[in-house]
Amino acid sequence: MEEIRNIVILTGAGVSAESGIDTFRDAGGLWEQHRVEDVATPEAFARDPDLVLRFYDMRREAIQTKVPNPAHEALARLDAEWPGELLIVTQNVDDLHERAGAKRLIHMHGDHLNAWCTACDARMPWTGPLLDRPACPACGAGGTLRPDIVWFGEMPYRMDEIYHALTQADLFVSIGTSGAVYPAAGFVREARQSGARTLELNMEPSQGSYWFAEARHGPAGVLVPAWVEEVLGR
Repeated sequence: MEEIRNIVILTGAGVSAESGIDTFRDAGGLWEQHRVEDVATPEAFARDPDLVLRFYDMRREAIQTKVPNPAHEALARLDAEWPGELLIVTQNVDDLHERAGAKRLIHMHGDHLNAWCTACDARMPWTGPLLDRPACPACGAGGTLRPDIVWFGEMPYRMDEIYHALTQADLFVSIGTSGAVYPAAGFVREARQSGARTLELNMEPSQGSYWFAEARHGPAGVLVPAWVEEVLGR
């Protein structure tokens, strides 16, 4: 791997599935038995805030009972030991990458364990419920906190940083993603245009699998540690 210095890694739901966190949607298009339109859009929150807050309160509580799996741990090891540039961009809204020890990380879709105040724009760690409309710790306003999650129709976070990293990448790796949700589904093309090698690690071919120069299929908990061993040359 001597010629590889800059690595960008995209992770999706398949990385956390082995920790018991459900993938985004089931075959029927439902998310935790809810239509996405009912729990994951600004319109849904405006229409029925109690339903949305209750849904995210349950997800926030459940995530805190999960633990990182070998895929998270392997990526954290790569982050700690890789001497060049590295960025993990995750579509996941759990904190399992952090709990495994990853530091060079962007949550492009937000974080379940954060709250966002729509009055003062503060974002803060949050592990309890939001359904009871707690006051914002930063400004004191009541009823202004929402999950710090990027809903459908909203702009993902830190996109300028992500696109810059893609233009600098020597290697782009997509792990456990469906290849169906944009803008993340287009990252492989951005990386290819900049001359990066491309690799997909996924349970099965993603919708964008044909864009990758190489694909390996199987559980993330098996594929990712093996790939990290390969990269670190140990």
